[in-house]
Amino acid sequence: MTILGIDPGTLILGYSILQTEPTPSVVAMDVLYMKKIDDYNERIRTIFYSINDIITSHHPDHLSIEAPFFGKNVQSMLKLGRAQGVSIAAALAHNIPFTEYEPATIKQYITGYGNASKEQVRSMLEAHLGIELHPHYLDATDALAAAYCHHLATSNPLSDLRATLKPARRKNKKQSWADFVNNNPDAVNE
Repeated sequence: MTILGIDPGTLILGYSILQTEPTPSVVAMDVLYMKKIDDYNERIRTIFYSINDIITSHHPDHLSIEAPFFGKNVQSMLKLGRAQGVSIAAALAHNIPFTEYEPATIKQYITGYGNASKEQVRSMLEAHLGIELHPHYLDATDALAAAYCHHLATSNPLSDLRATLKPARRKNKKQSWADFVNNNPDAVNE
């Protein structure tokens, strides 16, 4: 499977192409810089045509895209949503299915911790994929994390279970199996 990962943005949009067979490897990874484009409509058009060109060049089987996070600035969130929507529309124009992942879910899959920093995500991707990622490409790294998250979510039979598990509440820093069973009744077979 070839996965197109996207970290949407109207000023900087990160993208990556992850080939999953025989082992996960990065085919392409970069950012679209649109800071010099003053016209907002032109930025949206640039996103659509750029994603279209990436799809035409790499023929991905799936789009994995980071969902916009809820921040204090509503205008920024709306702009991120538009960049995401245009990216999805480009994929759908090529009949490519998509999956949207919350930032915390991506971090959980990559690092095991939903509040990990961008640097921690980068470090774990380097370890998992055996590559070196440059810190100034954090938007492209986020796109790679979205693609790798989708790979992990779809290739591991326990991934659906892992994503739904709730951590046991700790009383004395000790976690018992009884706590786990009480917090995750659907994960236990009788």
